[in-house]
Amino acid sequence: MKTQCVIAMATCCFAGLLAVTAAVSAEESGDGKTVTAQKTYPPNSKSNPLASTFADVPYGKHKQNVLDFWQAKSETPTPVVMIIHGGGWIAGSKANVSRSPRFPNLRAIVGQGISVVAINYRLIGKHTEGVMPPVKATLHDAARALQFVRSKARQWNIDKERIGSYGPSAGGCSSLWLAYHDDMADPKSEDSVARESTRLWCAAGSGAQTTLDPRQLKRWFTNPGYGGHAFGNYAYGKDFEKFLADREKLLPWIVEYSPFTLVSAGDPPVYLSYGNKPPALGLSTHSIHGATFGVGLQKRCIELGVECHVVFPGAPDAKYTSPIEYLVATLKAPARASR
Repeated sequence: MKTQCVIAMATCCFAGLLAVTAAVSAEESGDGKTVTAQKTYPPNSKSNPLASTFADVPYGKHKQNVLDFWQAKSETPTPVVMIIHGGGWIAGSKANVSRSPRFPNLRAIVGQGISVVAINYRLIGKHTEGVMPPVKATLHDAARALQFVRSKARQWNIDKERIGSYGPSAGGCSSLWLAYHDDMADPKSEDSVARESTRLWCAAGSGAQTTLDPRQLKRWFTNPGYGGHAFGNYAYGKDFEKFLADREKLLPWIVEYSPFTLVSAGDPPVYLSYGNKPPALGLSTHSIHGATFGVGLQKRCIELGVECHVVFPGAPDAKYTSPIEYLVATLKAPARASR
């Protein structure tokens, strides 16, 4: 795959816009030039949330395994954006997706002919008892939701190939994990959902963490502390040196659940936005949502020839100025020669 790594400007860490203006049609003007009509979409809000086509659809066995679906009007199968809420994998809800401008504008996405899914998943500490590491439950829920959506391709008029995932913070990390993990489909399963692919067309995140490796975190940040709870030990957050000392015994889990360790040649393209600049020299002080997460991953992607866009305030050469723009353009682009 040809390398396309772009560092560009983002005005904030999260993806919401107060209003989104998008091209909706084109027509000839009197002088023969093409004029693109524009439409402005009202934002997500508590007072005016976009009603879902289907709500609280079960995709798994746990009570948290439910999703909402917004269907774009189309005579042909539509691409899909799957939204995974953030909250450090310990809090949050899909209910906020249609009610908060911090999430991508649902009306703008659906208005561009792309359907949307928002999922709930098991939260670490609340719903993960007996699962080790706890992050396995949250990430496997995301994979199951993706498979379930694919299984509904005919009923929901969706293109099961063109599914992208987006999330802020931990939801972005989950999206990267899906993008980079090998396909988890089980073609021999008696469960038709489990036979579906877990691979994505593309992924995007805002303030996303890209590694759960304590050694890597120490190399990137002045005061690292994020990530240990994913492996079931909240004490790591207060005692990072303990997290680091336990790295070798945690390594099999780090390799399985950290996006940085999973990325390989041929993986789908990703887009990451951050609300802070990476340091020109030295370590970053932004250890939870720092742009250093994206820049570090991007360097690895360059080595592998994987497309990776990273945006942050003040960076030049913006090809895409928001996750919405990136997701719409990528999901509606012509088929890639190889994936």
